[in-house]
Parts: sequence; C-alpha cells; structure tokens
Amino acid sequence: MWLLVGLGNPEPRYARNRHNAGFMVIDELWRRAGAPAPRRKLGAELSEATLAGEHVLFCKPMEFMNCSGLAVQRVAAFWKIAPEKAVVAHDDLDMPFGRLRLGLGGGTGGHNGLQSIIQEWGSPDFARVRFGIGRPPEQWDAADYVLADFAEDERRVLPDLIDEAADATETIVKSGLQGAMNIFNKRKKNESEAGA
Repeated sequence: MWLLVGLGNPEPRYARNRHNAGFMVIDELWRRAGAPAPRRKLGAELSEATLAGEHVLFCKPMEFMNCSGLAVQRVAAFWKIAPEKAVVAHDDLDMPFGRLRLGLGGGTGGHNGLQSIIQEWGSPDFARVRFGIGRPPEQWDAADYVLADFAEDERRVLPDLIDEAADATETIVKSGLQGAMNIFNKRKKNESEAGA
C-alpha cells in the first residue's frame, strides 16, 4: 500500500491558500481514483482506493501544518507503511510558481509540515512532490504569504498545475520515483532551457 499525503491547514478559510497546495493535489487524486468520501481517523481525513493499479491510502492531516507529522506518524504506524512507500505533496517557497520538482529525502527548506513529519516519523526518506509557489514580494512576511490565497493570475493556471502534480504523484505510484523524476524533473529542465 502507498501512503499519499497532502499538506495543508484544515479549516475552510485556508482552503485556497498557497500553503494548501498539497491538499489540492490530494483532492485531485481522490477525484481521479473515484475514492469514497474521506473519513476522519487518527487526526486525518483518509480514504482508500486503487490508483495506477496500486492500493493507496489518501491522507490529509487535520492537525494544523506545524503538527502534520502527528497524524502522518499515527496513520503510517496503524497501516504499517514505511517511509519509502509514502509520497508527500507540499508547497515550496524556494521554487518559482508553476515549477514542480520530485525528490527523495533531504531537508525541510523551512517547511513546518515537513519538519513535523520528519520529527514524528523519525525519517526524511519519503518521496516529495514539491509545488513551487515562489518567494513573497519584498514587503511580505513569508508566513503571511503562504497563508494568502493564490493571486488572480496564478489562479487562472492553477488547475493545470495541480493536474501536473497529480500526474507526477500517480507516476511515482505506477513507475517508481526514479521513473517519475526522469519524466517530470527533466520536462521542467527542458522547458526552462527552451525559454532561455
């Protein structure tokens, strides 16, 4: 079984925030898989389904971002899922808006949700789907920026970007992380080279 985690904050007022990009990716994967309505358990919204021919457990921690790891650790322990069978989708300040990058392990980049998962689970060795949201303008505090909604021009292309992040996650499940990285990380590199 794969554990597919999206990071975000649970209350409706945060739903369209940049910090909730991970939730948006998981919502799209739920839709594609025709997964049953999520149930609340162990501090998360959970639903089991088949995706890309594999049994998957969708997980949206219902703790706030800083405590996401509490729910992830409980869920992983209950279903006996190891970090190498997990994918975490999350926003990333250090990448331009619209950029997607897949990887395994590494640091947190100051992301409190990742920090909580690593602290509670005791391992950084899970796959990551990093969704670029860009740096805040000079006058913005980073915390205010991630907790603000996507800008109007960003919202116009957001559905396509969420689709791509969902495609990348699905490819990890189907073909493994390396296969997905070869497609999605290379695609972005080639696009940036073409625009240079």
